[in-house]
Amino acid sequence: MKLMIASDIHGSLFWCERLMEQFEREGAEKLLLLGDLLYHGPRNPLPKGHDPKGVAELLNRYAQKIICVRGNCDCEVDQMMLSFPVLAEYAWLYADGCELFAAHGHHFNKETPPQLPKGAYLLNGHFHIPEITDCGGFTYINCGSVALPKNGTANSYAVFENGKFELKELHEN
Repeated sequence: MKLMIASDIHGSLFWCERLMEQFEREGAEKLLLLGDLLYHGPRNPLPKGHDPKGVAELLNRYAQKIICVRGNCDCEVDQMMLSFPVLAEYAWLYADGCELFAAHGHHFNKETPPQLPKGAYLLNGHFHIPEITDCGGFTYINCGSVALPKNGTANSYAVFENGKFELKELHEN
């Protein structure tokens, strides 16, 4: 199974359009969104192309292909705009013989992981910094941020295919 993983769109229609263009190019079967879809949060600047309603409309076109967990900026009013579930704290996925634990990162992250079986993968966004780290009993994957990258990193996402993860950059054109 080819899975595309992204997080932290924060209401940017501009960057969400780039993400969905890449989703089509990648040919992924599912898009795993790790939260913070529509709202930019009080600590973040407005991202380029801020249009939460437009983001909701675009993502709703892909509702059957989206798996999503709640970020710290997501709430019940966001669920009213979206036609796929967005309020689960975490999701377990099993693909290509791998166990994937997906959460936004504000509760479960590499510093405070859930109980994971040996060899599992912990998938996060939240920190806006792409990373793949072997943490001993599990591997930590942070796909970075679609719209608001931090620490000089690029707008990014991850791809999981054939039991392997790859971090990739989004570009403006």
